[in-house]
Amino acid sequence: MATAVETRSKTRDTRAILNAVQECEPLLVPDEDMDLWEREVRLLLRDSVAVRSLAERILDQGIAYLITAMENPGVDMGPGCTVDIGVHQVILDTPVYFALCEMYNGGRYKHHAPLVRRRRDGIVMRTAEIIRNNGFEIDMELWEVDASDCGPCDEKVPDSH
Repeated sequence: MATAVETRSKTRDTRAILNAVQECEPLLVPDEDMDLWEREVRLLLRDSVAVRSLAERILDQGIAYLITAMENPGVDMGPGCTVDIGVHQVILDTPVYFALCEMYNGGRYKHHAPLVRRRRDGIVMRTAEIIRNNGFEIDMELWEVDASDCGPCDEKVPDSH
């Protein structure tokens, strides 16, 4: 078993995290030739992102955000517009999101409670640092692009992000 120091020194792999959900819930993927990571990337490409490498980066950061929010209840967090695309992709694929909640939020549904107005209070870059401290690599370009147009998440709804 890894110690806390060993765990923190290793970067957590969002693709492995997502695909581990598939191992626990094999019916989540209707196609045998595609894992959950590939499914979510293809859904992003179908609906909102034109370039595969960008879709993978956005999904990576979206998953890192969701897992960190689940593992740190009560911590004020919020992504910018770009990372939020990946967050929404996972939430919209409800069986996948429910399975993540089962594994990382103690089986409880983690609400997504956006505000209409963006907060513009610096939360985006603070969130990136929280995620980094939770063991994930940060794609700084995706966070900095929205740093001045901060996150829309409402920290006042219980167990929400």
